[in-house]
Amino acid sequence: MYKTLLSVLLLFTASYASAQTKHTISGYIKEKKSGEVLIGASVYLVELPKVGSATNSYGFFSITAPAGTYTMVVSYSGYQQDSVKIILDKNILKTVELAQSGTEMEAVVVGATKRNANITQPIMGIQKLSIKEIKDLPVLFGEKDILKTIQLLPGVQSGGDGSSGFYVRGGTTDQNLILLDEATVYNPSHLLGFFSTFNSDAIKDVTLYKGAIPAEYGGRLASVLDVKMDDGNSKHYQASGGIGLISSRLNVEGPIGNNDKGSFIVSARRTYADLFLKLSKDTSTNQSSLYFYDLNAKANYKLGDKDRIYLSGYFGKDALGLGNTFGMDYGNATATFRWNHILSSRLFSNTSLMYSKYDYNININSGNNNIGITSYIKDYHLKEDLQYYANNTNKVNFGIDVINHTTSPGVITASGTSSFNNLSLQDKHALETAAYFSHDVTASDKININYGLRADLFTVLGPGAFYTYDSSGNAIDTANYGSGKVVKNYFNLEPRFSMSYKLNPSSSFKIAYTRTTQNLHLLSNSTSTNPTDVWIPSSNNVKPEIADQVSFGYYKNLKDNKYELSSEVYYRNMQNQIDYKNGAQLIANENVESQLVFGKGRAYGLELYAKKKYGKLTGWISYTLSRTERLFDEVNSGSWFPANQDRTHNLSIVGIYKLSDKWTLSADFVYYSGNAVTWPSGKYDVNGQIAFVYTERNTYRMPAYNRLDIGATLQGKKTKKFDSNWNFSIYNVYGRENPYSISFQQDPGNPSKTQAIQYALFRFVPSVTYNFNFK
Repeated sequence: MYKTLLSVLLLFTASYASAQTKHTISGYIKEKKSGEVLIGASVYLVELPKVGSATNSYGFFSITAPAGTYTMVVSYSGYQQDSVKIILDKNILKTVELAQSGTEMEAVVVGATKRNANITQPIMGIQKLSIKEIKDLPVLFGEKDILKTIQLLPGVQSGGDGSSGFYVRGGTTDQNLILLDEATVYNPSHLLGFFSTFNSDAIKDVTLYKGAIPAEYGGRLASVLDVKMDDGNSKHYQASGGIGLISSRLNVEGPIGNNDKGSFIVSARRTYADLFLKLSKDTSTNQSSLYFYDLNAKANYKLGDKDRIYLSGYFGKDALGLGNTFGMDYGNATATFRWNHILSSRLFSNTSLMYSKYDYNININSGNNNIGITSYIKDYHLKEDLQYYANNTNKVNFGIDVINHTTSPGVITASGTSSFNNLSLQDKHALETAAYFSHDVTASDKININYGLRADLFTVLGPGAFYTYDSSGNAIDTANYGSGKVVKNYFNLEPRFSMSYKLNPSSSFKIAYTRTTQNLHLLSNSTSTNPTDVWIPSSNNVKPEIADQVSFGYYKNLKDNKYELSSEVYYRNMQNQIDYKNGAQLIANENVESQLVFGKGRAYGLELYAKKKYGKLTGWISYTLSRTERLFDEVNSGSWFPANQDRTHNLSIVGIYKLSDKWTLSADFVYYSGNAVTWPSGKYDVNGQIAFVYTERNTYRMPAYNRLDIGATLQGKKTKKFDSNWNFSIYNVYGRENPYSISFQQDPGNPSKTQAIQYALFRFVPSVTYNFNFK
């Protein structure tokens, strides 16, 4: 299979071949202290300044050059540059380890790749976050949160207080592909959205694609959030963690075997709000539950110079309960097995097997009756990804991607004296198969291009009864299919293209076009993700969602890349968007597809970004001016209307200041326009009860949102074997009561008037966390 695919792809790069004798140096770049591979490290040859490479997601690089003696320079932000003498008279496999820089100016660097990567790389709309940056920022309850931090970036909008959901360039929350070590995370939230599932102690790299999404990613319309876990320390054992007001964390890592053979990491986190509830004298309260826990684990082992295997997993669970009357638990489980293999000095292979599952369980006790509700979505996933380094100006990615999807919309069981009958909704099965390739080419000193194609086949499978509905939602036909029988095939081609044109060494212009498709759809009639939302696959009634996005950008660096400026404009056209009929019943409905309506969407905007990357003061300012609209024949008389997530203005200001060796100060300010909402436009009396009239959807606006958070980190005792720090923060310093929801009722003082009631979740929330690290 490798040879066949490689032969085809070599046709794209054969014109670049040289008759001169050449050899290749390849290998890995690692962190000296822990043995962690470094993603995006820069490698180049001094004698051939235009010959260089950057390490991939697994720390691998490959450089081809004529036979000779060279000085290979390796650099990575926050680490000491290293030089290695190379006699290139044959293919060489080399591992280089970099030591962390002792300079504080470098230690607070934002980002990981070379300093002017934003100018030269063709991919646009890509954002990287450093874990140090995430740990320094003030957040709710002191819990360092990846998802809350990316919401401070341009083009990314928060789902609001109490929500870890986010919107990217007009997309909905389910249109973001969220990966943890390549496995899909379907509900990335804890405690109904107050926290994300990602424990920053276990995370190494965070990359958000919101513009030109590479061809190896598929399945969602709006964005890809690629999160990679730490590999663990292969040099020595260490333990770290933190104790906060509502949760604690513990992280243990160390080597497996000798001589950097392997390493492991185990990271656990748990809240203990339930322990405080047990102190209450109220019986119904002290028997209630309110907590979450999660566990990250990863191990890797070197089989030989060319082979390394990885095994990683995540398990998290939330438990919410009210005495003996109500209980709900929900959570994610993922597992990933990876095999890295160097097929040759120019061909790198990563084979991955993944498992993902999200489920929820609800129990309701009322008198002698007990009702249980369960639902889940489950994936088995195989991916083969190959990277071929044709030469130093050409790299080809290609591979296959196969996912088996199973969704259980719901099983309801009842016991006791209730006359309610058990209900089991039909499981839904589908197979998603894709093949892809992409080509990175340096066409000239000024032009870098990335183009590719993803071919996606989504197959709806039996068993089950499949209904066909008319425009009114009435079933007009029923067909029964056996297990594994093909119900419907959807085939889509997804071209990807991006190009950068370097105007001068410090500025560039970029253009991009991306088509994406989505075959899994989240059914939710709320503005934020709920644990009980249900995923459904495309079917004979529900077509794949399709989006075409074009974007243009200008990028400028100042003062030796110390300051980074960018502006991007985008337009996204969306087909087969899903909405719901007024009064739609989405839960426990066998005919839920009859409740759906289908239409179009469009989103366009301007994103401005200014970032200071080095020095005592770092941070950024981001501003987004945007519009997001939907069009459905059944809604608002077939006219365009603002989507729920439509916000005109979105502003974030972030600052991190290294005051001294002891103190680091941080702050962030957020402002955004209110979401589009549907409010009553009239009312009438029905037997003495007031009923509100709703006409056009999303014609009103919530009040604007703004908030200031501040934080400070105090460095504690620090030795060769131990260091610690205290983190203090205040969320919403000036105590603004930002609207969470607004409801309407008859004014008790004047029945002829209507009263609006605004609810807010938080005023100001102080927190303190103690962090420690035993080395």
